[in-house]
Amino acid sequence: MTGIHITDIESAINYWRERKPSPDGITLAAEVRALAEVYAQMVYHREPLADEFTFPREAFAAWMAWYETTPDTPCIAICSTSQGDATCKGCGRSFEEVQYWTEMRPAEKRATWRRITQDGTSWRFNRYAERARERQPGR
Repeated sequence: MTGIHITDIESAINYWRERKPSPDGITLAAEVRALAEVYAQMVYHREPLADEFTFPREAFAAWMAWYETTPDTPCIAICSTSQGDATCKGCGRSFEEVQYWTEMRPAEKRATWRRITQDGTSWRFNRYAERARERQPGR
């Protein structure tokens, strides 16, 4: 099952906490509350993934707002899959992930990002790390 990973929910919570800090140290913004409810259930049930199709509407909207601030593609314009490699040396995605990237749902893209980041062996994370930073939004 592709789902929304708990670390992405944490990141979304922190994103909203920065944008809408608690005015009194107790009250949470609606986006933080919605995401925190999902997060708490995941922790309680020891689930690393939340089903994207049953994600509460308000929480999903808050997660998507965070998602829109993340880089869309891990591509650094050095694609070895075009040379016949099963996995791109530049970004770490499989041939299929590169081919179908534009058709993938946000949760599928984030799962790919998580895998290639944890692996960390593609050139995006070492040899060409500067190029990857330049391609991120807001830089």
